[in-house]
Amino acid sequence: MTSRQTLFLNYLQHYAAKNLEAVAAMLADDVRLRDWKLSVAGKAAAVAETAKNFASAQSIGIEVLGVYESQNTVSGELRIVVDGSTELYVVDVIDFNAHGQIQAIRAYLGRGDGDASTP
Repeated sequence: MTSRQTLFLNYLQHYAAKNLEAVAAMLADDVRLRDWKLSVAGKAAAVAETAKNFASAQSIGIEVLGVYESQNTVSGELRIVVDGSTELYVVDVIDFNAHGQIQAIRAYLGRGDGDASTP
């Protein structure tokens, strides 16, 4: 496992533990965060959005289904369970800067295999 993959997995562990301080420490000052609902720039805005997510969930479980790396980017296919009942399939794509800080997070919502329609 590479150091960037380890950083990626550490970020997910901190996120699942709802450890806002640890997540914030991993972010670059000019981080960009984008998902299927929002797009923000800057550490303060990214931390504020993360805090909102943490406040809205009693629990966050993250199962890593696969991890992929290319240059300064690590992506992961994730199964996320919020509050024990809401299941999300997400691909997180995280860019790291030269200092090992998270420069960008892009999250893409998908669906589980059981949700696919049969032709």
